Amino acid sequence: MPPASTLPPSRSRLEDVARAAGVSKATVDRVLHARKGVRSATVQRVVKAAAQLHYLPDDNLHRIIRPRPMELVFLVPAGTNQFIQMLGDYVGLVEKQLEPFNVRCRRVAIEGFDPKGLAAALLRHGRRCDGIAFVPLEHARVRAAVDQLADAGVHVLTLLSDLADARRAAYVGVDNRAAGRTAGYLLGRMLGKTRGKVGLIAGSLAYRGHEEREAGFLQVLAERFPQLEVVGLREGHDDVEQNYRQASQLLQQHRELVGLYNIGGAAEGIGRALKELGLAQQLVFIGHEITPGTRALLADGTLDAVVTQNPQTEIMNCVRVFANLRAGRDALAGVEPVRAGIAVCENLP
Repeated sequence: MPPASTLPPSRSRLEDVARAAGVSKATVDRVLHARKGVRSATVQRVVKAAAQLHYLPDDNLHRIIRPRPMELVFLVPAGTNQFIQMLGDYVGLVEKQLEPFNVRCRRVAIEGFDPKGLAAALLRHGRRCDGIAFVPLEHARVRAAVDQLADAGVHVLTLLSDLADARRAAYVGVDNRAAGRTAGYLLGRMLGKTRGKVGLIAGSLAYRGHEEREAGFLQVLAERFPQLEVVGLREGHDDVEQNYRQASQLLQQHRELVGLYNIGGAAEGIGRALKELGLAQQLVFIGHEITPGTRALLADGTLDAVVTQNPQTEIMNCVRVFANLRAGRDALAGVEPVRAGIAVCENLP
């Protein structure tokens, strides 16, 4: 709204509105300039008095009544993980869809595997927004930052991976333990009665979600497919080149591998290693998330199946959770859980 000095002339004066509303001129000024620190009931009283006195045009009054947009920040790890890139890109593509929620979103890319930097980014951006959604690392600094933001009234959501013992408002993402069990079930069924060794590559077990996927995968293999032995868990930090190097070393060290499970992202690096070693069609390869890279690997038969989730659904679920919190409702009221799907070459969308 323009400063009071530029408002159109009116027969009524600021003090007339203050007298009619039963408040000070300073309070009227704060309300008419949509500043913070005025109770909702007082805002309504001031707006009603201004309308009755024809102090402002109706359009100005409607803008005052409507709460200011909720400022939301999505902290997403930088790097070559295509699914994370898709998630971040979607934040910038949903402005019109978000109008009914009266929110503004922005994406901030940060170093994904630096807990000190992540905690600092949470606190830095938390001072200038109403809510933050982020992919957390399991670390005391990160938990402390989340708790500090909660004390300051900033809503924090964990996205894709949860954070233990922290005062986050909600978690948005799939059940990662169930996703890992699904990956193990697919791999075991595809191998049938085959006996042999299975290799694992994670992004980082500092992600609780990756740790949960590993646990679910190991559980289902122990329960249903005891003929399969897991070897050589490695971390590739969801980076294409690191995954390529880790997969190459794993495949050369364990020539007898019959299966490979990529717990995190950047499957393209693993696919390249399999192709270079002539193993793309010789073992069962299971991964996560539909991206341009995994779609191509599914299409050429290098990747056998993907346990996937929808990035658009997750961003919109975050917005719905923030809207619930602003309205004083339960965080997950009316929010559909994110469900994992299974993609193979025959059902690619």
